[in-house]
Amino acid sequence: MPLSRRDFTARTVLAGAGVALTGTVGALATAPGALAADDSTRREADGRPCEPGYGPLVPDPAGILALPAGFRYRVITHSGVTRLESGETTPSNHDGTAAFEGHRGVTLLVNNHELKGRRTNWPRPVPLADGLVYDPAAAGGCTVVEVRRGGEVAEWVGIAGTSTNCAGGATPWNTWLTCEENSDLAGRNGMTKDHGYVFEVDPHDRRANRDPRPVKAFGRYDHEAVVIDPRQGHAYLTEDASGPNGLLYRWTPPRGFRHGRGRLRTLAPDAGVLQAAKCTDSSGRFVDDLSRATRIGTVYGVDWVDVPDRDARTVPVRGQFADHAVTRGRKLEGMWWADGGAYFVSSYAREESPGAAHDGQVWFYDPKRRTVRLTVLIGVNADPSAEGGYDGPDNITVSPYGGLVIAEDGSGLQHLFGATEAGRTYPLARNELNIGTPEQPEYAEFTGVCFSPDGRTLYANIQDPGIMLAVTGPWRRGH
Repeated sequence: MPLSRRDFTARTVLAGAGVALTGTVGALATAPGALAADDSTRREADGRPCEPGYGPLVPDPAGILALPAGFRYRVITHSGVTRLESGETTPSNHDGTAAFEGHRGVTLLVNNHELKGRRTNWPRPVPLADGLVYDPAAAGGCTVVEVRRGGEVAEWVGIAGTSTNCAGGATPWNTWLTCEENSDLAGRNGMTKDHGYVFEVDPHDRRANRDPRPVKAFGRYDHEAVVIDPRQGHAYLTEDASGPNGLLYRWTPPRGFRHGRGRLRTLAPDAGVLQAAKCTDSSGRFVDDLSRATRIGTVYGVDWVDVPDRDARTVPVRGQFADHAVTRGRKLEGMWWADGGAYFVSSYAREESPGAAHDGQVWFYDPKRRTVRLTVLIGVNADPSAEGGYDGPDNITVSPYGGLVIAEDGSGLQHLFGATEAGRTYPLARNELNIGTPEQPEYAEFTGVCFSPDGRTLYANIQDPGIMLAVTGPWRRGH
């Protein structure tokens, strides 16, 4: 049922009761108490306001990761260096990651490998492990990384033969949904099966991953990320695509369906209802693209429009809608479920942004109010090669110590950075491995940012060549 203007106005007032922020990041609206205490009230001994975060970044003698004083990192996996249990070296191009609690103090991580197209195009594709292969021609997939209490690490294949495994999302039942950001049909670019799907990977039970089956009910398109509403069972999904720009989707499960391990693979291809978001402003005017919003705290009402052909055999899903039928986003990226809704990233903030100005937005979708609110707005970084600014938000997580942690995929320097409740940004890490050269003018992006289940360790990846890092330190000291 479409939102009436009266309903929208009421919900806008409620959604607008979030936290107003200032600084490099404009605003962060969330549920009360979800973030750390407002750092603007804290003072140094001389009365000056405390700076947010953990202090300046200290250059790394090893040339991998600059961190604040008191923090340290450990390399968990390194493509071409560390090895899987089966003997092959770790695959390359680390991307989306989630951490799960295993038995006896073990942390299990599922790590995407964003490898597009044929495996023969890559020196270190995901190995074709017996029984775990979807398309033997495709290079991508996931590995499962086990970090034991004593520090020992083991790694094995979770799924192979998929393409361009970018982000994804953890489920409430502690499995991983890996997303293919590639929608090649069988016979194109050497593929032997259709791609553009979501697959479930269970880090706890290797047998559950055998005979991989796509969750076709979620649609076939350039998937980026997915989250599951633990109460209603809806799946929310982002699409990283252009020409036309991608969409925000919602999948509603069929009546009587119960989520759980392995249940998604039992769904029929047409099970449930797949829809795309359509936004309107407070005056009832249609919003064609989220990049139109340039004011922090902007709230749009959301209606959901049925997808005509979710498997998109002839026309991509995003191309099946007429003008004014759906609202698009310029490069929709990471998602994270928290505070009763979904945070999601649009990596560009304005329609007129030039290609190199990789600014960005973070939105919050509130399913109860059926609204999206612009919670973070990152302006154009005037000098990406200099320390002090950020651009290109991509993967995102909510910190157990308050605020957001965002992985940068922009121009120049690449960071992990935080945004506090008071609206101030601070650096967490800087990539010092991929120093810009004429041959490679930019650093490699950060990906896969997430915290361990106990909150003591922040995991993140440097995508190229593919390194998973574990960061520890005095987390509670900051902001």
